[in-house]
Amino acid sequence: MSIGGRLMQLIGGMTRSNVREDVNRRHRPDYRIALYMGILMLIGLIIIYSIGPQRANVLNNAYGSNYSDTYFFAKQAVSLLMALAAFGLAAAIPYSVFTRNGGKLLLAGLAACALLALAGWAHLGIAQASLGAVRWFNLGALGSFQPAEVLKFGVLIFVGVFLGIKAQQGKVNDLHETLIPIGVVMALSMLFIIVIQKDLGTGVALVSIIGSMLFVSGINKKIGAYILAGILVVGVILIAVAPHRIDRVVTFLQGDNTTAGDSNSYHIEHAKIAIGTGGLFGVGIGNSVQATGYLPEAINDSVFAIMGEIFGFVGLVAIIGLLTALMHRLLIVMDHLGDMRLKLIVAGTFGWFGAHVILNIASMIGIFPLTGITLPLLSFGGTSMIFIAAALGLVFQLSRYTVHSSRLKEAQYEDSSSRRGVGRTRHAGRRRFERN
Repeated sequence: MSIGGRLMQLIGGMTRSNVREDVNRRHRPDYRIALYMGILMLIGLIIIYSIGPQRANVLNNAYGSNYSDTYFFAKQAVSLLMALAAFGLAAAIPYSVFTRNGGKLLLAGLAACALLALAGWAHLGIAQASLGAVRWFNLGALGSFQPAEVLKFGVLIFVGVFLGIKAQQGKVNDLHETLIPIGVVMALSMLFIIVIQKDLGTGVALVSIIGSMLFVSGINKKIGAYILAGILVVGVILIAVAPHRIDRVVTFLQGDNTTAGDSNSYHIEHAKIAIGTGGLFGVGIGNSVQATGYLPEAINDSVFAIMGEIFGFVGLVAIIGLLTALMHRLLIVMDHLGDMRLKLIVAGTFGWFGAHVILNIASMIGIFPLTGITLPLLSFGGTSMIFIAAALGLVFQLSRYTVHSSRLKEAQYEDSSSRRGVGRTRHAGRRRFERN
């Protein structure tokens, strides 16, 4: 059977499966998730307000465009409002709507990526090309749209539900029923993202989503090691066949010994200059030098370096603290959920968010090869912020169904069939989580 046929059979089986949801009464959600997300969004908006005029001036001088000083700030404000709406919708719509339609979300993401690829090959105006890659739909006055984010969200829901069901059935390590179907989903996703769209950073984020869910599901360590080794081999091959990726790895390995004026090291050199210039407390809002055209992608992928210049070391520590606090809340929600499907969705969200944070910051300070990936909730851009906010909104909703910590130890004895020992909810007398 072909890969496409195998995927359709898998999605069809998931759609027809009688997945029963838990029936426990909701309780107070984890409002700190919304608080940390809101603060990070506000900081990002302040940064865009600070460097937006400089970015507009650079583009106007370089390309003869006519961006106003407030263009990027206004666009980011609209994106923020849309992200908040996505968070609210994901928090309000019953999570069963997502879990029952994971296959449709996955197909929507794959179809959007396929449509973009076809539009790019046909050189249609709707396919926006940038730096030799076609990763966005050009929607005219509405801006651009990145279908890879739809695919990430679809993978998150579909694999979380699928793997959760297999975990409840004790089939996580089954080659034919579990590992091969997940491999098919991963292979198709990587084909579109890394091979066709040439976006290794997003590909790593997708691998992190699936890898986090596999780890939490209790996959056999030996099998996990084989999977990791296979991913590393494929990663090396994908780097080796792309000259620009080889250049980035070589530049990374050279460290500070790069030749003066080397164009390959220009980006990371100016990122380090920006962070170093900020000193302890930064140069202040509106005083960034690197944002005036020296640091590439200052408003997008390099925003961490710009924040270092503006807010200094103390400001960066505070921002990293907020990002860490948000990821910590995700782990707490994950560890207190009784339904394995929901637990894995939260684990995948943690992998998604964490991959963006780690890759972006590590590349900006020179401890990882430079890769184009946004700093979640802080970088300029709408699609990434909207779908990450939607994933966080879903986690916010799921935090209503956690098991109280005082009951976790008791639950381990009540439900010995669960690997993580989850049984009843925090409310006495509630029915136990249903199994599939």
